[in-house]
Amino acid sequence: MSNESLKIRVGHSPDPDDAFMFYALTTGALETPGRIYEHFLVDIDTLNEEAKKGTYEVSAVSINSYPDVSHTYNLMNCGASMGEGYGPILISKSKMSVEQAKHTEIAIPGLSTSSYLALKLALGDVKVKEIPFDEILPGVMSGEYDAGVIIHEGQLTWKDLGVNLVIDLGVWWNTETGLPLPLGGNVVRTDLGHETCEIIAEDIRRSIEYSLSEPELALEFARKWGRGIDKDTNEEFVRMYVNERTIDYGEDGREAVMLFLEKGKEIGLVRQDFNPRMIEFIGMMGNE
Repeated sequence: MSNESLKIRVGHSPDPDDAFMFYALTTGALETPGRIYEHFLVDIDTLNEEAKKGTYEVSAVSINSYPDVSHTYNLMNCGASMGEGYGPILISKSKMSVEQAKHTEIAIPGLSTSSYLALKLALGDVKVKEIPFDEILPGVMSGEYDAGVIIHEGQLTWKDLGVNLVIDLGVWWNTETGLPLPLGGNVVRTDLGHETCEIIAEDIRRSIEYSLSEPELALEFARKWGRGIDKDTNEEFVRMYVNERTIDYGEDGREAVMLFLEKGKEIGLVRQDFNPRMIEFIGMMGNE
């Protein structure tokens, strides 16, 4: 397949970690001859829905939603967002035990998100309400919601805002499995052809490597999407989710993805005909 003048639409979240990851492709710092990347900033729950339609050639998606789009997309071996002993956090307005949380309505950032699957694995069949992710923390603070799952930079800012920790789902998963918690990944549309998918995965891997090698420039760019967080918090958040693991899942990272989805099948949140052990992970380096 010819790559001449191939336009590749990339859907990703308007967040510091995604902005950092795609910095080199967004700004043209990397040469991608014959391939033009166009970026669309969309919240993750919407991206999961758009992926079901095949809207973008490349998209960030929640790992929880990947089985629903696996007939249209391949999961890349780069671009992972993984919690290395941390992750989405269940918070409450008043002090609350995990057992108490099981009997209250919990605000979540979407049924398609990995944070929802992690919550269900940790707490069981809880009652939830879908709320835009950026309204959950203020809603818990005001008492509108008794409890909520916070993602993105809220994982760092909640401590100073008068709310209480119920459970860190990344800590829970790591304690249970010894593995990082898989949250997000990048997918590439299979109808582009295998060779082109490999080339696109390589471009994105190079973009991640560029940002990690030129962090000051990329971090300054990423601050635009920090929703008011300060410079140090921005950097801490980016480094939580863009690191060596983002360049390459690694063997344990790939195992974490497969196990997470297998456990999702066990509780009925992942479709039963999907086999996590058959995920290809496009763009794996030759020595693996």
